[in-house]
Amino acid sequence: MTLEVKPVTDARGAVIDEKLLASAEAVHRQLRPQLRADYAGRMKEVFASGAEMAVAVVGAKVAGITVFRVMEKTHSGRELYCDDLVTDEAQRSAGVGHALIAYMERLCRERGCDMLALDSGSHRTQAHKFYFREGMVVTSFHFNKKL
Repeated sequence: MTLEVKPVTDARGAVIDEKLLASAEAVHRQLRPQLRADYAGRMKEVFASGAEMAVAVVGAKVAGITVFRVMEKTHSGRELYCDDLVTDEAQRSAGVGHALIAYMERLCRERGCDMLALDSGSHRTQAHKFYFREGMVVTSFHFNKKL
């Protein structure tokens, strides 16, 4: 089967494929089960804040998703930040995550980014092994305080 990465939004975050957005929901919820019931509505709010989305399709089925945005930061310059990267549990270790990383790296180059960055939950050790294999390194701790 062929693996293809397809944009769900354009560079401005406008949805260009409503069917792909709807098809992405089940895979996205494997990482983010807390997303509200109105998935498309919530994602459109996220896109309106500057995010974009692409999906990896195997055959006719969404096998992985990425949500990302380009930001200017004082410490890292122009950065493509990946909010979410998830591969369907049934498709792991089949090249889906690698294809999504390669897609974001290509966008980084096209858009003049200095860095590709993401955060990963400290408990997600299998994901960390994948990111290391993809050439990523740990550069900082990320701290949060719920308010």
